[in-house]
Amino acid sequence: MDISKKRIPPREKPQMVPHAVNGESGLLIVDTTWGKIQPIKVAENVLTVGEMEVHEFQENGPQIIDSRTSDFYEISTIPGAKNIPHDEITERMDELDRSSPTIFFCNGPQCPQSPTAIRNLLSAGYPPEKILYYRGGMHDWITLGLPIDGGL
Repeated sequence: MDISKKRIPPREKPQMVPHAVNGESGLLIVDTTWGKIQPIKVAENVLTVGEMEVHEFQENGPQIIDSRTSDFYEISTIPGAKNIPHDEITERMDELDRSSPTIFFCNGPQCPQSPTAIRNLLSAGYPPEKILYYRGGMHDWITLGLPIDGGL
């Protein structure tokens, strides 16, 4: 049986990014009902990374790409991330720095936006060793209490 069939049914109005509980510092509302769970390994020869690797990239300067649509990016993102939406990635490949790997992320483990961007890049001939996948995305980043750019 497909694991997605075991999940709580989707809400009428899904909330894809965790939101702060008004007046309660560090307390978040997380909607677990949206999306489809993505695999840990998005593609052959593409490494999946966690928060520690994302933090290291923030400190050392290689690119971090928020592959969500701009409406999500404008609300909040990981500090230092550049927005290239998944549906624009192949047209904007020249904006990627091929001299070092780039981390791609989206809304989280149930979001298909960064996996779609990565697959599109690979189909366009982008080297898999230059792609890193942060599967946790904004969902895990926010729920771990890590800093964001934008409101929450």
